[in-house]
Amino acid sequence: MNIDTVTAILNQAIQVTLLVSMPSVGLGLAIGLIVAVFQAVTQIQEQTLTFVPKMVVVMIVIGATFPWMSRLVMEMALGLWENIPLYSQ
Repeated sequence: MNIDTVTAILNQAIQVTLLVSMPSVGLGLAIGLIVAVFQAVTQIQEQTLTFVPKMVVVMIVIGATFPWMSRLVMEMALGLWENIPLYSQ
């Protein structure tokens, strides 16, 4: 195994990680921004008002996209497993 192979594996792992986490992080960010604007307009400074909607949305998104996320991670893991060189004497 040379440095090019390791670099390719790490590149693929980072891409899969970013792709899998993007929907939940992106919607959590959007909901956080919407709630922050709502708090600024209404001058409500309640801490749980920011936490609860983000938590609910992130859990719903993870639940909705879990089959897709697990398929991507499993495809990468199986690809790595299949490319393990066999030891021959």
